[in-house]
Amino acid sequence: MSSCCTPDGSCSTGAPETTTARAAGGHTTVYAVAGMSCGHCETTLTREIGALDGVLSVEVDVAAGRVTVTTGGAPDDARLAEAVDEAGYQLTGRAA
Repeated sequence: MSSCCTPDGSCSTGAPETTTARAAGGHTTVYAVAGMSCGHCETTLTREIGALDGVLSVEVDVAAGRVTVTTGGAPDDARLAEAVDEAGYQLTGRAA
């Protein structure tokens, strides 16, 4: 797994703005995700997970290693894990 960050901890591509939408209703699930370290990570995961069918909102907490996903129906954990993996991170399970 590679990181977009430089050795000093700064983001090698700058820290682009992130967008998250608050969803009304739906199923909210919190996942533990490994490999996040900066704003670029947050933006990437917000974009990749948010593009999945049925996803209403995504909130990424880099410091806590958590991604909160709200879906219109029951979440598809396998599909979410695949999207996270393709983005270069690792979904390690649902967070307690």
